[in-house]
Amino acid sequence: MRTRRTIAIAMSVLTLTAVAACGKSGSPNDSADGTSAAPQLPTYQVKTDVKLDNSPTYAAAKKRGRLVIGAKSDQPFLGFEDLSAGSGASARSGFDIEIAKMIAADLGFSPSQIDWKTIVSANRENAISSGQIDYYVGTYTINAGRKAQVSFAGPYYVAGQDLLVLKSNTDITGPDSLKGRAVCTVAGSTSIANIEKYGAKVTKYDAYSQCVDKLLTNEVDALTTDDAILKGYAAKNPDKLKVVGNRFTQEPYGVGLAKDDKVLRDAINDALKAHEDNGDWKKAYDATLGRSGAGAPPVPALDRY
Repeated sequence: MRTRRTIAIAMSVLTLTAVAACGKSGSPNDSADGTSAAPQLPTYQVKTDVKLDNSPTYAAAKKRGRLVIGAKSDQPFLGFEDLSAGSGASARSGFDIEIAKMIAADLGFSPSQIDWKTIVSANRENAISSGQIDYYVGTYTINAGRKAQVSFAGPYYVAGQDLLVLKSNTDITGPDSLKGRAVCTVAGSTSIANIEKYGAKVTKYDAYSQCVDKLLTNEVDALTTDDAILKGYAAKNPDKLKVVGNRFTQEPYGVGLAKDDKVLRDAINDALKAHEDNGDWKKAYDATLGRSGAGAPPVPALDRY
């Protein structure tokens, strides 16, 4: 009886091994039914010996015992807030959120010590300069005009304007194939002028989600904005949408913080470099924006100043 039981167990193990081996080649996260499991988010070791003398922002955060981080809340797999999950750390998800968390860990703050604050694009500089937030991570393009008001660490990602189309679409391969086609973006976006010069017919809405709805119902031919945002929507609808992958601008994303707080800026840059080197950056990308099917781009060089 014991011999039969041993044989049966061995056969079960062999069967499970054979089934698992039928998964997608080269994917270590394949499940036994042949489907690919989602990549896992990294965890970040919280430092306990952090000292940042002469940083007013850090001193204020240490005194309150909490870090206040500004972010977006309406960008799937990038900066998203699940309102059904309450207001805790579990409600926030996405690549930008992971970048913010890995920085926080190197500054000595755990996820439970973070207060997230949704800040819309138009209010970012004011929120930073007035001390409402300690730093901001949310598709925040570094440019000269903004550097006159706030400081930046990074860039941690270089985005570029691209196009989101139906997965079945083979006609749109880049901006040069948009003449006479209906293209959607948000009102007030710099994407409008960039795309109009290619002869596209631009439709504008208040939110990208509205453009996605119009795209899914074939009312527009494409949605245009930064590829990082588009990847999030593609990851949310992987069977229906795809990013064309032909960028025609450059948008270096940085971490916004108080102007001239060099001590904190250097510390954030050090944190970014450390998590890029140890593989956390790549793991965070794969588990968020990477779910769109777009591979991780090269990590940009930090602009220390």
